[in-house]
Amino acid sequence: MTNQDTPKTNRRDFIRAGATATTMAALASQPYAFGVHQKSEDKLKVGLIGCGGRGTQAVHQCLSAAPNVELYALADFFSDKIEETKEKLKNGFQSFRSITKKVSVSKEREFTGFDAYKKLLATDIDVVILATQPGFRPIHFEAAIEAGKHVFMEKPVAVDPVGVRKIIAVSELARQKNLTVVAGTQRRHMDSYTENMKRIHDGEIGELRGGDCYFNWGKKIDRDEQNPAWSEMEFQIRNWYFHSWGSGDCLVEQAIHQIDVMNWAFGGPPVSAIGMGGLEQVHDYGNIYDHFAIIYEYPNGARVTAMSSQIPGSSVRIGQNIVGAKGTSTGEKISGVNSWKAEYRHHLTGQEQEHVDLIHSIRGEGPYLNTGKRIAESTLTAILGRMSAYTGRMISYNWALNGSQLDLTPAKWEIGDNPLPTRPVPGKEKLV
Repeated sequence: MTNQDTPKTNRRDFIRAGATATTMAALASQPYAFGVHQKSEDKLKVGLIGCGGRGTQAVHQCLSAAPNVELYALADFFSDKIEETKEKLKNGFQSFRSITKKVSVSKEREFTGFDAYKKLLATDIDVVILATQPGFRPIHFEAAIEAGKHVFMEKPVAVDPVGVRKIIAVSELARQKNLTVVAGTQRRHMDSYTENMKRIHDGEIGELRGGDCYFNWGKKIDRDEQNPAWSEMEFQIRNWYFHSWGSGDCLVEQAIHQIDVMNWAFGGPPVSAIGMGGLEQVHDYGNIYDHFAIIYEYPNGARVTAMSSQIPGSSVRIGQNIVGAKGTSTGEKISGVNSWKAEYRHHLTGQEQEHVDLIHSIRGEGPYLNTGKRIAESTLTAILGRMSAYTGRMISYNWALNGSQLDLTPAKWEIGDNPLPTRPVPGKEKLV
């Protein structure tokens, strides 16, 4: 692809971009600090920020991953969410069993409000799980690393390029502090995928020529109806998925799994994206789309199509195909000259294994893990596609990473009014 749109940068934008570069350079010059490992016989205290469904699942998986791990503190914007998490951990939920014996949360260590994360990080927890809306992830991640905590953070890790740059800079600071950082891209922790990728990188499907990936869900996320007692900000937080500042839209929030697999196969992010999207089933809340189709071009010239949709009644397709000169891979098997199919070697799911790997890294029982920069790159790849669809323009990855000043952060982090930008119209939406 050629002729990527690259808006002119004014003096103020140039200064802001320079400040980011200076921060990165300063972090890179700091010496590494080693020895933040914790022995297996020592108890790991875990804090959870974000007591929604994914956060509750993640903390259950973390507590179940190893001995001597306990839940020590909880934080959420709303007290009812904390109570829901406590009940689920006590009584069990879905396929998860009760783990009451691993929960040690006193009322003094239950925190609510916009500053709840600061209060939780001030306790003597060792590791924090960040599972609030993705729009809060850069702020919470920065505070966690500055507080000296190991981090598990759910994907995606930002909703705009400004947030991505913060994640990259703070990930380097975490590395210098020898703090473990693991992201919720569970396929990176599955034997089937890791062995498949080794074969791809060893050339078993030949030079990569292209591919396609999908998160076409065939349904829509449920929403909470507006409560007269809620302000607009509370409604948006409770229905974060339908607001671009909260979720980044469905391409970023869900299809990132498949986009991350493509980046993994190609050894890094693409050079550009051009795409389209829109809203097929109109509703009177939020400002996101319900479908996207993006074409990414990678450095070797290969093109990958990425789709994402939430349209009830439409076909479900979730997965990916990686096409090479000598074969094709789905991520877990290879068809072609060197056909191969993965054999599952243990019973853990990727979402369970990522927490096993997290704890092994913290305790020095496995390789040191810091996947912050990598998940930031995959997050930006998804954001790049969304920006292209929103504006109707082809965009380069390099410009999005180093030039874009798009920042979806609300003007005020407080319960009250929060005016919502209208749903983007391609051809009219400005490229920032």
